[in-house]
Amino acid sequence: MSQKFSRNTTASLYLIALAGNIAFGVENQYYNVFLYNVIAPSPFYVSLMVAITAVVSTLTAMFMGALSDIKGTRRKFMLYSFIFWAFTTAMFPFAAFFTTVMIAVTTAILFDSIMSFFGATAYDAAYRAYIVDISTLENRGKAIAINEIMTLVAILITYGVSGYIIEAFGYYIFFIIIGIITGILGLIGSKLAKDSPDLKPLEIGYWKHIKSTFRVENIRENKNIFLVLFGIGIWAIAFNVFFPFIIIYLQHYIGLDLLMSSLVIFIALLVSIILGIPIGKLVDRVGRKKFAFYSVFFLSVSLILWSLTTDLILILIFGILWVLGMTTWHIATQTWVNDLFPKDKAGHFQGYYLVFNVLIGMLIGPFIGNLLAELWGTPIIIDGIPGLVPPPQIFFVAAILVLFSVLPLIKAKELPQIRK
Repeated sequence: MSQKFSRNTTASLYLIALAGNIAFGVENQYYNVFLYNVIAPSPFYVSLMVAITAVVSTLTAMFMGALSDIKGTRRKFMLYSFIFWAFTTAMFPFAAFFTTVMIAVTTAILFDSIMSFFGATAYDAAYRAYIVDISTLENRGKAIAINEIMTLVAILITYGVSGYIIEAFGYYIFFIIIGIITGILGLIGSKLAKDSPDLKPLEIGYWKHIKSTFRVENIRENKNIFLVLFGIGIWAIAFNVFFPFIIIYLQHYIGLDLLMSSLVIFIALLVSIILGIPIGKLVDRVGRKKFAFYSVFFLSVSLILWSLTTDLILILIFGILWVLGMTTWHIATQTWVNDLFPKDKAGHFQGYYLVFNVLIGMLIGPFIGNLLAELWGTPIIIDGIPGLVPPPQIFFVAAILVLFSVLPLIKAKELPQIRK
């Protein structure tokens, strides 16, 4: 396989990553902000929604990824799922039409879960496997870097313009616009994508394919995958202690308005976008393991510094540093684990990735954040509904927890690099 991607392949990587991460970026922050500001200011409801949709996404990635392995195509799964992903993204704010808080919260979680099913099918199951299919040890770091850069660009766009759109037109128009953008970019990217010629339908039954992946022997044979995944899981727990509450923290603890809160993250992301491709190339040349270790310690120090200040300039500087640490970690570990995935189970193994990166992280992390809010959070009342403001302790605790993610990585091995 050529070290260089074709123009259409490169364009598909950029467009699909951008479309998917615009939708997920809005879900990961502005679904939470909408639930908190419009329906009920409770960190617990935010944590519950994050946890439930993480389960949905993980199971979807695992089972739909396996189906894409069996059918021998990623492209069709991306095409059809993006259509429904666009519609379900726009559905979310209509949960607030219910005046009873519990019904509105339940409906919001239901709408988010439906969106997560189609999003996980298109992006986590099909697109992530597509990256494995079309790349090699020599260029996978670059492919992951493209994906990570577009993740940051997507978040940059959502943080950069979301505050303006919400203030000018309200949440309902905002989510409809995001749905339209997701659908258009995703469909164009999926049209440009071509399945790898090496990807063929498997001559095995669906359930047999799934069961074979869960055999103890199979897990032993792929122990390095699971060592890296354990590290990813610990990192994800630490990250989700604070990340679902970032905008809420900046808005209600630091005292910034929604627009300024978004701009702080916007600027931090811009720096990581500029450095993303160079980091990806270095990961290909120097190695995945070294960069994973560096990023953990870099992120930990940055979060501690972030937790200790309320000064806007320092918040911006330390925000740039922890976002850069996050970017380096994602590029290094995603490249590493994708190197190790079995080619004939690349789709199904994306489900394993989500078990650790999404399910475990989002099931445990946000509830630790909620517990810290219960212990040290500031009481708040929004539209007559009492709640709590997440405290700076969520960043300090996350900074300590993230250090443990290096422990499983110590024994994990990389595949030998073809090109140093």
